[in-house]
Amino acid sequence: MIKAFKNLILRNKRVLVRCDLNVPLNEKGEIVDGFRIKRILPTIEYLLRENCKIILISHLGRPGGKRDERYSLKPVAARMEKMLGRKVNFLNDCIGRDVENEIYKMKYQDIYLLENLRFHAGERVNNTDFARALSRLAEVYVNDAFGACHRMHASIAELPKYLPSGAGFLLEKEIDVLGSILKNPKRPLIVIIGGVKILTKIGVIEKFLKIADHLLLGGKIYEPILQLKGVLIGKPWPEKKIVEAVEKIDITNTKLHSPVDGLICLPKSEEGYSRVSAIGSVRKEEDIFDIGPETIELFISLIKEAKTILWSGPLGYFEREPFSKGSEAIAQAIIKNHSAFKIVGGGDTNAFLAKYGLRDKFDHVSTGGGAMLEFLSGKELPGIEALQK
Repeated sequence: MIKAFKNLILRNKRVLVRCDLNVPLNEKGEIVDGFRIKRILPTIEYLLRENCKIILISHLGRPGGKRDERYSLKPVAARMEKMLGRKVNFLNDCIGRDVENEIYKMKYQDIYLLENLRFHAGERVNNTDFARALSRLAEVYVNDAFGACHRMHASIAELPKYLPSGAGFLLEKEIDVLGSILKNPKRPLIVIIGGVKILTKIGVIEKFLKIADHLLLGGKIYEPILQLKGVLIGKPWPEKKIVEAVEKIDITNTKLHSPVDGLICLPKSEEGYSRVSAIGSVRKEEDIFDIGPETIELFISLIKEAKTILWSGPLGYFEREPFSKGSEAIAQAIIKNHSAFKIVGGGDTNAFLAKYGLRDKFDHVSTGGGAMLEFLSGKELPGIEALQK
């Protein structure tokens, strides 16, 4: 069992909160979507009520273990300040004597956000000295970064060894909601998996072929399956590691539903799709950019009957018109099923929902991408395991 942070002794303590503030930025370095910042606020507000000194740490992007101002968390501090309606102080490093001196000057209910953990190589290699340096800043550690819990990083897996530790509200909710799907979902349970990289989804596909009532595939991940079935022909054969991964699953399972038609065009075409076609008639020089109308109709008929729906990964190239139509139709079908508990997750799916203003139509929007997939496939996440110890 994981201890909830609210069951720790928090009153008047310096509390180090590991957040997932890895927000999307545009080319100007501006925050595109503050969803992950918003989700950490309940934990911060609780700590304020406990009269704590609050120290927030996070990563952003992949700066490669060195300082790169493109990945500074300073814009996040400014956005968080607006959301909270109170000062959020920013420090331009996360460890060292200068940081410690500033932290020890904190007053009760002060909030400090420290600079990107990944500016130090020790974070990604799970370095003990780096974790110890972070631990010297506080008296209590709270992990509220579900989206990073699958990483064997110092602030996730090593740091809890050195401080009284617990899970924040966000991490608790993610574990409870996603865990309920694995343990005792209301049925029928419909799982929809899209996206591009099948290797990251194989574990989830294997898992839900056992426990879901129907598994619907979209995006690009079903293509190797249909190639091995002999349905999608004329396309380059998948890499050996993809073939080996697909061979591990039962591709003849009747629970597994792949698209029967799609929106087809030449990959470099600027004129949108050229035709709607059955999957089996796709030519070598063509590509499939979205699910087709027959597939949409089939998927909707199954979604209508569901009592629990889990969706991860867009079903088409939604960033480019008109290839968002499949994902839009499926999203609307899920929303219209008022009797189902609706869960969605993954970075691209989250971006799709934000683009079309649909995020608040779902019962739970996970902050995890890779973390959610690994959790649902049954893997032990380092961040959760560290709190259990």
